[in-house]
This record gives sequence, structure tokens and C-alpha cells, in this order.
Amino acid sequence: MAEFALIQQYFAGLSAPGGDVLLGVGDDCALLQPPPGRQLAMTMDTLIAGRHFLADVDPVSLGHKSLAVNLSDLAAMGAEPAWALLSISLPKIDHHWLQGFVRGFKTLAERFGVRLVGGDTCQGALSITVQLTGLVEADRAMLRSSAKPGDLVYVTGTLGDAALALQLLRAGKDPGELRERLEKPQPRITEGRALAAAGVRSCIDLSDGLVADLGHICQRSGCAARIHVERLPVSSRVRSHVQESGDLASVVAGGDDYELCFTLPASMQSLWESLPFETTCIGEIVPGKGVELLQEDGSSLPLPPAWEHFSS
Repeated sequence: MAEFALIQQYFAGLSAPGGDVLLGVGDDCALLQPPPGRQLAMTMDTLIAGRHFLADVDPVSLGHKSLAVNLSDLAAMGAEPAWALLSISLPKIDHHWLQGFVRGFKTLAERFGVRLVGGDTCQGALSITVQLTGLVEADRAMLRSSAKPGDLVYVTGTLGDAALALQLLRAGKDPGELRERLEKPQPRITEGRALAAAGVRSCIDLSDGLVADLGHICQRSGCAARIHVERLPVSSRVRSHVQESGDLASVVAGGDDYELCFTLPASMQSLWESLPFETTCIGEIVPGKGVELLQEDGSSLPLPPAWEHFSS
């Protein structure tokens, strides 16, 4: 099958012109019409076989995750998803694999109103790059640079599930329900939009682990964060693992949670109490630099190494 026949069979159907899409898949460029009064929020992520996902991952889950990790970035900015570009490199054409991948991608795209408007396909080692554009109301985007001393630090959902799942898989053990958290993360678009509308101005998605990602907020905002480890929200499976091993690394540095970490002034605490989704206050922003992990007795825990490309 030639490249353009592959595109026509599997991807052209994900791009129906109309509304803000003047021209979608099939030309040299897409033509898009942003609505008035809104800013463009743009992000891009690449997933590489053996680096970001296991070789035997279900293609439906991979199609889902390739879009979900980008949706998570838009959620952190409070943006509404709009248009996607997909670049995929394939060792060979495998129709069963492609059908699954497209099904996973399409299901999530339809859930959040994303339209695929172009991209590229080529032969090579398996890798997937998605560029996603969203729309956010002027001056409402949540930024890493907007935290201030006196703010409280919150996270959505639970932490450490995906990292523990990967650890168990690498050890040849069954992670059970945790595998879903690793391979099909749920982007917090609804939560991000609600936070931005409520006036939250500082937020990040947790892709590289709490310590690393909250550290980005601290660095960009010129402040520090104190995290109380006994407050960290974890599932029963992760709690058992921590109690048995004494190892908090999966919770604070494991990555792939794709939850939101946000800050807001203590004076807005009533906002947190009224949010219609699960959040947990885990600490506070203070003067200084970096992230500190505090135990119940007030002593500090050493920081585990955070994930970073090209670190070795």
C-alpha cells in the first residue's frame, strides 16, 4: 500500500471540513479559522517505541495515549482542544495494528472535539508525534510562572499508579488495573477548563513526576514548594507498595500520572472546596528555590532523581 492510500484509508476520515476547519487532510497545509477573542495554545509530543511505550502495547491504547499526552498539556493551560496534526513512522503496514491505533485515537478525539487536519506518514522505527492546538480565552491561560508564596498546592486524582504499573511490568508481574493508568491516561480537560474559568492562574500537568513538574512551576515563578508526603493522594495498590517497600519514588518522581498540579491563594480555598472533582491540598508555595518533601515529624526527605531526557 502506498503512503497516500494509507492516509486515505486510515486518517482522512478523521478530518471533516466544516466550521473552523476550512481545509483538512489531503493538501499541503490545513486551513483553519480561529474564533475571535481566543488565543491559540499549541503543544507537541513524540512517543518512541521502547522509550515511551512497551513494544507489545495494545494499539488501541497507544492511539489513545498519543493524543492523551497532548490533551494533558492543553488541560494544564485551561485550553479547549481543537485541531491535531499526526506524524507516524511505521516499520511496515500492519492493517490490524493501524485499525486499532486509529480506533483509540478517534474515540478520544471525538470525546474532546479534536479534528485531525494533517500530518505525515513514513517508513522507519515506530514513533508517533502529535501536534495539538487548543483555544483559550484571552488572559485566562494558566501559566507555570504565576505561583506566589502563600499559595496552596493541589493535585487532581491519585499519584504513582502509572509508575508502579511500569515497575511491575518490567519485573514480569501483572499490574492489574494499574496498567490502564499507564497506557490509557485520562486527560483532565474538563478539570483544566473549570480551574481556568474559576480564576486559577498557575498549573502544570504531571508527566515527569511531581517533584520535577512542580519544580518547573517553582523555577518559572521564582519560589519554592513544601510538600507534605502524608497528604499525597494514592490508590490502595500504591499505598500497599509504599508501606511494604518504604519507597516513595513512584509517587513523587515516577511520571506518567497526567494529573494536574495547580496553586491558588489561601484566600481562594473555598474555591477548592466547591470544585466538582477530586483534588487534594498537598502543600504550599514559600519563598526560596526548589521542592522540599516533608515528613509528618517535619524532617525533610531526600529528593529522588527525576526523569530527564539526555541525563546520561
